[in-house]
Amino acid sequence: MGCGMGKSEVRAALLIQRWYRQYVARLEMRRRCTWNIFQSIEYAGEQDQIKRPLPSISGFHAGSLISHIFRVNEICRDAEWERYFCYESIEVPDSYTGPRLTFPMTFCGVSKVVQAFKHKQQLHARYVLQLLRETWRLLRILTNISHVSTCHTKEITICGDLHGHLEDLLLIFYKNGLPSSEKPYVFNGDFVDRGKNSLEILLILFGFLLVYPNDVHLNRGNHEDHIVNLRYGFTKEVLGKYRVHGKKILNLLQKIFSWLPLATVIDHKVLIVHGGISATTDLNAIARVDRHKYVSALRPPNMLMQYVYYIIYTSPLSSVLTMTDSSTQIVDVLWSDPMPQNGCIPNEVRGGGCYWGPDVTEEVLGRHNLQLLIRSHECKQDGYEFCHNRRVLTIFSASNYYEMGSNRGAYIRMGPDLVPHFIQYQASQACRELTLRQSVGWTERSALRALREQLFVHKSDLISAFQEFDPNNTGKISLSHWASATESVLKLGLPWRVLRPQLVSSTQYGMVDYQMWIRELSITEPKLQISDTSILETMYKNHSNLETIFRVIDTDHSGSISFEEFRQTWRLLCSHLKTEISDEAIADLAHSIDFNKDGSIDINEFMEAFRLVDLSAHA
Repeated sequence: MGCGMGKSEVRAALLIQRWYRQYVARLEMRRRCTWNIFQSIEYAGEQDQIKRPLPSISGFHAGSLISHIFRVNEICRDAEWERYFCYESIEVPDSYTGPRLTFPMTFCGVSKVVQAFKHKQQLHARYVLQLLRETWRLLRILTNISHVSTCHTKEITICGDLHGHLEDLLLIFYKNGLPSSEKPYVFNGDFVDRGKNSLEILLILFGFLLVYPNDVHLNRGNHEDHIVNLRYGFTKEVLGKYRVHGKKILNLLQKIFSWLPLATVIDHKVLIVHGGISATTDLNAIARVDRHKYVSALRPPNMLMQYVYYIIYTSPLSSVLTMTDSSTQIVDVLWSDPMPQNGCIPNEVRGGGCYWGPDVTEEVLGRHNLQLLIRSHECKQDGYEFCHNRRVLTIFSASNYYEMGSNRGAYIRMGPDLVPHFIQYQASQACRELTLRQSVGWTERSALRALREQLFVHKSDLISAFQEFDPNNTGKISLSHWASATESVLKLGLPWRVLRPQLVSSTQYGMVDYQMWIRELSITEPKLQISDTSILETMYKNHSNLETIFRVIDTDHSGSISFEEFRQTWRLLCSHLKTEISDEAIADLAHSIDFNKDGSIDINEFMEAFRLVDLSAHA
């Protein structure tokens, strides 16, 4: 009997084990599908920016946004920059409670900055400008490629993308220690954009660079580019935090980004670049490039400014730019991604750089007598990932990049043996307390919400695509036609038939009532009553740019703009449209946004009018 009980227990244990494995496998499949949604939306956004030209409307060009903020005269001499960024006239009031910095920067000074940012204090604009100017002076004497040596008593710490996630940087310092002569660091670019504390990260890293210039190494990433920042949030962050001196801060950062080194080499054996390589990558050529001339890698020097690349829409690099060898070298190391197949092909998704295969890795590393390439640039679920026979290593340090629980962050410790050791983490305490099922459910709901938002802002295009499959105007199409039409509009490469149960509430006999589905898709309560609904759809599509453009047009920092300034804002935002919007339609929209009818539009009215609300979440 005891033997029989033992067999039953073993059988029960095996059944539980099998069930658990299937349960985990289903959760992993859901997690991967969620990941694909996030990544597809992110890359499609970049691709959309890259593929469309940016025409003028009635003489108004989106390049005006650049000239509103940045000094476009690239011939400006260093002495002129010194005078332009003079900070001595900026007074620090007695009421200021943040850190008061003295220069040359000390470890004590930068430690105070770290503590201030940890407690959500803001550094006074005078000290920001002074710190940035000292950083610019230092960067100008550094080489394009930083060379680092290990010794028996040192490990080098390598961090990937931080993207404004200050909590990740603070956690790294807590776990690993602050940078010092005994604790050298390499930060591999993309310090800014997407997250809300990009400027704080820059000021901390620049502070440690000033104190330990031989032990803190900063590589440039593709987001250390003022044109990219216009699209992905850093410009908005700076203008929001520093209303009076924000444009001056951005101008100095424009120069600083162009002087950041492009690569780091450890012990002549490990190459660290932000994006990657191509078949033509030549470290000797990179070492000779006048990197500061490439204020934007998307706009090589000595070119007429015919297009503005990452504001709303940009032209494909392959058709607009005839690149010099130097600019190609820079774009490749900043923008490229590895692929599993052999070869080297244009990176059409990113709009610059290439996809390179394992054969290219072997050739380039062999030609330079290197054994490992460390790069960042791509979010990885575990914070790191090997490819190309473990000769290429991606490191990504921003945890919860897409959503809470979407990914872990990681950093590398590397000693004299040049073997990478990984430390993974979750910066969010709430995320660490979630079960696997809760974490997957949270990120899945967020991904579907983002996907519904994409469907919502493309309603008109979706209806036209559905009608192509409905010649008799029945209002219904097959599930396969629904999936095909949806993909043709959004171009996300997603398994729409698999996602259908989460997006379409019901079908009958394999048919989708697309008219009802479009009505159910509404994710925002109508706030505005205007005749031209295409205006609303355009604003919703570009709502992530609204505050940046408002801040730029609001030249007196009053927090409100006139109807005439709104008209200019509208023309800037919609300069990608093929047909001109009438002044009457723009005036109609302006009067609708002016909720309190005071004759002007304040920032709250402007943002609230186009705020997207997921009604399904409230339901």
